[in-house]
Amino acid sequence: MTRYRWVASRKAEGFPTTRACAVAGVSCQGFYDWCRRVRRGPGSKELAEQSLVGEIRAIHADSGGAYGSLRVTAELRRQGRHVNHKRVERLMRINGICGIYKRRKPRWRGSGGLQVPADLVRRDFGPGRVDSVWVGDITYINTDQGWLHLVVVLDLGSRRAIDYSMANHTRTQIVVDALNTAAATRGHHTTGLVFHSDRGSQYLSAEFAATLTRRGIQHSVRRVGNCSDNSITEAFFASPKRKLITQMRFITRNQARQAVFAWIGRYNTHRIHPTLNNQTPTQWKNNQQTQLTQAAQTNCQTNKGKPTTTSTRR
Repeated sequence: MTRYRWVASRKAEGFPTTRACAVAGVSCQGFYDWCRRVRRGPGSKELAEQSLVGEIRAIHADSGGAYGSLRVTAELRRQGRHVNHKRVERLMRINGICGIYKRRKPRWRGSGGLQVPADLVRRDFGPGRVDSVWVGDITYINTDQGWLHLVVVLDLGSRRAIDYSMANHTRTQIVVDALNTAAATRGHHTTGLVFHSDRGSQYLSAEFAATLTRRGIQHSVRRVGNCSDNSITEAFFASPKRKLITQMRFITRNQARQAVFAWIGRYNTHRIHPTLNNQTPTQWKNNQQTQLTQAAQTNCQTNKGKPTTTSTRR
């Protein structure tokens, strides 16, 4: 409803026209001119625009609702209509006709001149000893309430998702929370660990560096222009994006949180990895811990029967 129609409705209800125009933010002269145009009926210009809007709607419908103003303008010209794209854009906007467009992805900021740690991992991503190298990264999930950002911490040795954090922002706190929850899951025994990440500003921040230092963790950062240096987390995110995120519509962020929570639980306990000899991350971790325990017991028994030798220097 236009403001003039709103004033006309208030006038019909018995409200003073002057006060209704003041509330609507229009002049009385403008309102009365509009009334005369309504009584007179649409002119040639209005009829021409109504006809053009009808053609725009037909082209938009034939495209399956995909065409925007530029493609609609091109199709009108192909049909012999000489129209300006700005006019088509204005009419589509006024009449609520909108094409399908790709949502703009959040942009991650680079290092911004901050001091960047060296790459300590050097693409040595083979499975092995658990809880020696962790990797982390950020991704995003689209919901009707807006973006939900997910930060995950993976154990490089077992491919296990140790812990994660989710929030509606990408401030440094989200990566700090993920690291702290992962450390709590491990029992806060993090001294000597290596944490590998990309060059995002959250991971290169002073706050995150202080958290790593406080926990005795070394920071490793991928090289410039080598996205494969953090391919483990990219591969981890590819699976839920393909099987979960792109096939479901999340009305609320809470729905997305619940779905991600359930998926990570299945990933750790049910998803087998060829690189782990077709074991799940939890199975690989448990087997590694069992092997380490048995090796320690064997060494203890072997050394128990050996005599202690001493040497003297003359």
